[in-house]
Amino acid sequence: MSRSSLSLVVGCAAILAPALHSVTDVMEWYHQGFTTTQLWLNYLAFLPMPWLLLGVYAVHDRRPGAAGLVGALLYGAAFTYFSYTTLYALDQQVPTYEDLWSRLGGLYTLHGGLMVAGGLLFGVAVLRAGWLPRTAVLLFLAGIVVNLVLALVPAPELLQTLGSGLRNLGLMGMGYAILMPRLPPAEP
Repeated sequence: MSRSSLSLVVGCAAILAPALHSVTDVMEWYHQGFTTTQLWLNYLAFLPMPWLLLGVYAVHDRRPGAAGLVGALLYGAAFTYFSYTTLYALDQQVPTYEDLWSRLGGLYTLHGGLMVAGGLLFGVAVLRAGWLPRTAVLLFLAGIVVNLVLALVPAPELLQTLGSGLRNLGLMGMGYAILMPRLPPAEP
């Protein structure tokens, strides 16, 4: 696959998967729990997520170093597990996120920690590399931090959705930047 084809795939995935994930969060909030349709759409949104940051790393003009690669791999490992949890919720007919978390507990929390650590490593490395728009990367990092804080402090699930929404918006901004690279300034 050529670099431009890979950029097209990664850019589109970085926009579509997080957008669909945000839609499923809204559906879950609206229905006050899981629905079969919402879970299947969530699973579709999660399918590219294990590879997404690795793809962003691969098409990055200035590679964000070893920390960026480790961060992408940790984030991907977490989303591989989160994809499984969606299938688990479908199979076991789990009605809500709270019920899912109570059934999976420590293992779910561990993977949440991997997502946070991986996302922070990747985001900071990408900021240092300076290729993607700072605003998109900062939104992604803000979402990760909001998710971490809200995991430690009892808060309504709607606030967790805010963290996921910020993270998803940041990923979508990265995808847009990959698809629409800035042109170098014209020479006088």
